[in-house]
Amino acid sequence: MKWVFLGMAIIAEVTAALSMQAAVDQPGWYVLVAVGYVAAFAMLILVLRAGMAVGVAYGIWGASGVALTAVLAAVLFGQALTVTMVIGIALIAAGVLLVEIGSQRALAARKRQVR
Repeated sequence: MKWVFLGMAIIAEVTAALSMQAAVDQPGWYVLVAVGYVAAFAMLILVLRAGMAVGVAYGIWGASGVALTAVLAAVLFGQALTVTMVIGIALIAAGVLLVEIGSQRALAARKRQVR
């Protein structure tokens, strides 16, 4: 369930961020901004309660939010998405992957010590 909650947190955060851009011209979108961020943090709490490490959860949530927001802002609002930005997104994804791998190795080492 922790991955489902994390996916929901990502979707809520990206929705809130994109709504912020929409609210520049139509202030009614600010309601969705507030609801989206509250929902995102509520889902993150559930992710942590389900047992995911905070560094992993926050890293994946943050990196996914950055990547999806940049891509969707380009599609929905015509904002720039340059090669440099895509490289940056790839580097963020690589960093999150390394954090996840490191977390899994640390967990396995801890389990070996307990035995």
